[in-house]
Order: sequence, then C-alpha cells, then structure tokens
Amino acid sequence: MHYHHAAPKSLLVLCAVTMMLSGCAGARPTATAPPAPATPPAAQAAPAAAGEVVARVNGKEIHRNELERSKKILMAGQPGIPPYLLKELEKQALDQLVGAELMYQAGLGLQIKDLDRMADAKLVQIKSGFKDQQVYEKELANIGMTEQMLREYSRRDLVIANLVNTKLAADLQVTDLEIEKFYADNPERFEQKEQVRASHILIGCDSKGTAEEKKKARDKAERLLKEVKEGADFAKLARENSTCPSATNGGDLGYFPRGKMVPPFEEAAFALKSGEVSDVVETGFGFHLVKQTDRIKAEKVSLATAREKIVAYLKSQKTGEVVASFIGRAKQDAKIELLLK
Repeated sequence: MHYHHAAPKSLLVLCAVTMMLSGCAGARPTATAPPAPATPPAAQAAPAAAGEVVARVNGKEIHRNELERSKKILMAGQPGIPPYLLKELEKQALDQLVGAELMYQAGLGLQIKDLDRMADAKLVQIKSGFKDQQVYEKELANIGMTEQMLREYSRRDLVIANLVNTKLAADLQVTDLEIEKFYADNPERFEQKEQVRASHILIGCDSKGTAEEKKKARDKAERLLKEVKEGADFAKLARENSTCPSATNGGDLGYFPRGKMVPPFEEAAFALKSGEVSDVVETGFGFHLVKQTDRIKAEKVSLATAREKIVAYLKSQKTGEVVASFIGRAKQDAKIELLLK
C-alpha cells in the first residue's frame, strides 16, 4: 500500500499529525483529504497576549492565536490555497478547535495514571527529533509556542488519545471480509513500483557557474571516483566531501521510484546493479557519483503482506467516524459561542 511514514521535520508537522481527526465531521476546503490520523489536539492554554476570543466551549475560551496556529497547520499541507477559500478554511480550523476542546473536556472525566510523567516523556521525545536546542527553539517560535505551551499541548493530547483509545474506539474491529474487500476494490494501492536505493556524493556547482568553476567541480568528482575504484569507502568520502545534506548519512538517499529524481541522476541510478558506482553524472545541482545499494522489483503486494497496513488504515477510518459522531452529539449538549468576525 502506498503509505509513507516519514519522521516529522518540524513542530508544525507534529501538530498537524494530531490535529485533523477533530475535524472529521466537516469537509476541508480542498479536493483531496488525507487519511485521518490517530488523535486531535485540544485547544491551547492561552498566553497573556493570546488575542481576541474567537469562541467559547462550555465557558472555555479559544483565542485568536490558537486559531492562527490551526490555520497555519491546515495550510502547511495545502500550498497555494485560493483567497476565496481562506475564510472557509478559517471556519474549518475553528470547528476543529471546538471539536478538540469538547473531546478534551470529555477526556478529563477519565483517569490517566502518571499523566504528568507521560507528558514530560512525550516532550522529551519531541525534542529528541531535532538536531539541537537552537533548531528546536526556532521551530517553537515558528508556530508561536513556548515550551510550556508545547508541554500542555502534549498533556492535553494524551487526555484525548486516552478518550479515543479506551472509550470511543476501544471495541473497533476490522473483519476478514472488510480486509479482503478493501484489497480487491483498491488494486492500484498494492502495486509496488520498481525502486532503487542509492547513495551519492555531490560536488555542488551552480548550473549558471563559469566554465572554470564547473571544471574544478568535475575534476574533484573525478578524483573521488578514482579513490572509490581504488577501494575507498564510499560513505566515508560522502561524509567528508559531499555538499548534499545526505552527507551526514554517508550519502544515503533511501529508496525512490522512477520520476522522483532529475533525469540524468535517475537514469544512472536505475542502470546500475547493486553495489556498482556510476561515472560522474552532471545535473543542475553539480556533479554526482551515484552508488546503487539495493533494488526492489515491481510487483503486486500480496494480501498477506498488506494485511497489517490494511487493518491499521481501516481502523483509522472507523476511528474517524466514531469521533465525528461523538463530536456531533457533544455539540448538541454543549454551550458553544462562535465569536469569529
């Protein structure tokens, strides 16, 4: 199945992963909606300069800064949203915050042992995903949060996750018939395209550089190729010489299918056999040495292989449905004031 699990690159992504489920009851102002993630956030604890109140949920205020953050999260995955949809997106973001707050308030009625310890552990886990403290703090500033706010976000998220996992979705099951039907009805999802795994050494050179600059870069690439042919460690040379960020991983770019890389690089990578290194390849980025390290042949993924991912996907869909239903009922019983101008 074409599911991609990448490590979050920013706190904005971390927030987005937990945000979307609370909006299951309403449609996003876009043509394509992603699969529903596991749990939503609750509305943030407001700092001193939180801005105007845009809603109240059973007396709990939701402030302008929370709404702006939510809008930013929604827009992060939807670049180029036309202006006429921005107002609708703002309403959708507020609706998700209201839904999240309703879930948080309901979740407070369930006991969670060691909640504060769990929130601290989650914060440590989040911080460990960043290169250093400076990058982490920059990301916090990016989404207008302090570390204290992020910890509160994590704590409230745990409350909501507990509500979903122990009450709302605790008894959800996926039957064999549902698994088989999904597999049969979605053949395109189980077509494994041919992929290669490759590493490279890039000697960067601007495509608009002078002939002398290009010659210097190519000559260096040729010297490194000679070292590789003489038995030098490719990964070590990449770490020491490559101007690509992948240098920190020994030049490893992971797996990719056709159509993901610029044509000269792709042609070289797919033409190689596992373990082979290309001649110098020129692209708009500079001069590359490409090493293929593995190949996955095109094939149809079997039901047995795909089963676990199908179960997870179908459970996420069912979870989205029960959460949407819960929020719909909660809205009927709650006192909600929408003050958005």
